[in-house]
Amino acid sequence: MKNKKYLTLGFASISLAISLVFTSNLFAEEIKTDENKELTRLQALAKFTKVIGIVEKYNVDELSIEELMDKALEGMLSNLDAHSNYLSQKDYKKLKVQTKGEFGGLGITVGVRDGALTVIAPIEGTPADKAGLEAKDIILKINDESTIGMTIDDAVAIMRGKVGTPIDLTIVREGENKPIPIHIVRGVISIQSVYAKNIGDDITYIRVTSFDQKVVADVSKEINKRKKTTKGIVLDLRNNPGGLLDQAVGLTDLFVDKGDIVSQKGRDASDNKTFSASPSTTITSVPIVVLINGGSASASEIVSGALQDHKRAILLGENTFGKGSVQIVLQVTQEEAIKLTIARYYLPSGRTIQAVGVKPDIEVFPGSVNVKKNEFAIKEADLKKHLEEELKKVDDDNDKADNKDDDKANKDIITPEMLNKDMQLKEAVDILKALVIIKG
Repeated sequence: MKNKKYLTLGFASISLAISLVFTSNLFAEEIKTDENKELTRLQALAKFTKVIGIVEKYNVDELSIEELMDKALEGMLSNLDAHSNYLSQKDYKKLKVQTKGEFGGLGITVGVRDGALTVIAPIEGTPADKAGLEAKDIILKINDESTIGMTIDDAVAIMRGKVGTPIDLTIVREGENKPIPIHIVRGVISIQSVYAKNIGDDITYIRVTSFDQKVVADVSKEINKRKKTTKGIVLDLRNNPGGLLDQAVGLTDLFVDKGDIVSQKGRDASDNKTFSASPSTTITSVPIVVLINGGSASASEIVSGALQDHKRAILLGENTFGKGSVQIVLQVTQEEAIKLTIARYYLPSGRTIQAVGVKPDIEVFPGSVNVKKNEFAIKEADLKKHLEEELKKVDDDNDKADNKDDDKANKDIITPEMLNKDMQLKEAVDILKALVIIKG
């Protein structure tokens, strides 16, 4: 027994010794790895400093160290992805002006697609919209300057300017054989992001042009105003370039009472977040048709994609833009900052938006409806000795209805003629009417 006890203790001692040696080796390896990382970091910084010094000394044009550092930062950030960039003192100041909701410019959101400066969406009612710019237009020139190799921020800096000053764009549009010149006069860009109108007596049309900080409140107000009569909603997110994440989540939450709305995942665990719906904020359960197209990006893709995943709405139109990344602005100094992509969006089903977009349930291309009258059609009213008294009564009712409509402001009503000019909207209304009937 004594021998056994000694043997056991001896085995434990040997195990402990092996464990200590193994742990010691691991610790040494970790230190060595950390030292290697730090050495690599120092070598990379030394290389960067050396290149800066060489350029400062030998470049054909004399540049200050501040100018070189700014160029280096611009190059580094712009090479990360299409949406990250360095905000110089001038750029950061412009960004802060823009967030106030009013600035001098054209009223378009641009992005880089396949290396070309592309219009994501013109903002409704702005000089760009009135001049005829459309989503997917490629901007070849700004005034006489080519946009090849131009960053988004450089392009925006040129296009923004003093209210009342002119600018000329040369664009390429799908389906056109040659470039199109467009002359625009800069205006004050003050954005109203929510518009609501009535279609008939029981359908509400809500257009959201961008996701600013008032979207949820404004949409809630319009729905509550029409709550007693609304049996269906057309939510128009066409050419909506996006905006604030919390407003996209809040808008979806008005229609969905449970489940996830969107999640974001980044490199840092602190950037991983999931946003879910709450029953207390849901204000309506009526059928919804959402209109989307190639100009619907970012926040509008979150709303449409989440409603689609929850089977809460039917999506109609064209495939969306496909921007599924999260950017934040991080201050570097009091007057400078960087805009950095920190995460990707994921819809409730787990699918990504990035470079894929959201596909509509029903694909409908833009256009107008050609309504042709059949001159050879014969109706009851064309027959001799038809019941004229009944016809007179119908005519009187129609006159009363017409007078009633005339009393309303046209801006609050979408007429049948307007619907015929917008194929996508007309299809949405027809589908919504069917959904209302099915719901009973």
